[in-house]
Amino acid sequence: MKKQVLIIYTGGTIGMVKKYGTGVLQPFDFNHILDHIPEIKWMEVSIDFIEFETPMDSSDITPKEWVRLANIIIEKYMKYDGFVVLHGTDTMSYTSSALSFMLQGLQKPIIFTGSQLPIGELRTDSKENLITSIYYASLYLENVPAIREVCLYFEHKLYRANRTTKFSAEHFDAFISPNYPMLGESGVNLGIFPDNLLKSKTELQVNLNIEDKVDIFTFFPGKRKEYLDAMIANPSIKGIVLRTFGSGNIPSDIHTLQSIAKAKEFGKELVIITQCIRGSVNLGKYQNSLIFSELEVINGYDITVEAAITKLMCILGKNNYTSQQIKYEFEKSWAG
Repeated sequence: MKKQVLIIYTGGTIGMVKKYGTGVLQPFDFNHILDHIPEIKWMEVSIDFIEFETPMDSSDITPKEWVRLANIIIEKYMKYDGFVVLHGTDTMSYTSSALSFMLQGLQKPIIFTGSQLPIGELRTDSKENLITSIYYASLYLENVPAIREVCLYFEHKLYRANRTTKFSAEHFDAFISPNYPMLGESGVNLGIFPDNLLKSKTELQVNLNIEDKVDIFTFFPGKRKEYLDAMIANPSIKGIVLRTFGSGNIPSDIHTLQSIAKAKEFGKELVIITQCIRGSVNLGKYQNSLIFSELEVINGYDITVEAAITKLMCILGKNNYTSQQIKYEFEKSWAG
């Protein structure tokens, strides 16, 4: 029996074609996808499509669209064997990370993909990305889904979505997973690496409450102290992701240290991550990170900035959590 795969188009380059005569990019009707990718009809997969009424540039995506996307998947969860989400590349790591925290305990694959060139371009990367994403979304071993998590597929590589970041605006190989190995790779053979896959044994748990009163603060040499003070004093901000140097270091001047202490006094939840692409926070390794250990702030370890902010939004959405529970929940593995 053919596997049933639902493709959800939110917007982005992958769903664009150039308008004849003007060259302007415009969304195309996915009901005519076989005109652009006839190879799909050779696949042993039954495919349905859902499109956002108005396709969105991924720069315009907000938590409202994350909830909308999650609701579509929840509504169709029992009908389909797998899902492919077509999304603009600029914020794909944010959306896919958010979905991994909103839909925990998945027993079916959700594969995010997109492209750097429109589907109608001669040199487009959209065909391979879409076709292989469909394969991964329909891949079953001994009648069990081979993949049971939210993934991101791009340029022959399958990644855990909440481990990815976009690192190139110009190359087809646009995403990396700096601190976690690939889940699969497509070449002559379609490969998966079972030891790297998430093996959840829980039932699907849905969390649609997203707290968007969060912000990100990046340290750099010479950054004015009052900018951190302003963020901490802002009553509408509940959580802050601090992008620190190296393994969790910040300037050691008294003003900065007092500001961090004041943030905790004001009830702000602080998450410490590193600005380094690879590596992890290691609080206490250097003197300039001791303040965080003393105040028991949240250690983000090797998490990406995309995963840090979306995970914080999901956890703060659980309004009944105490500060200690927030720290515990953030520091334990959610969706790998």
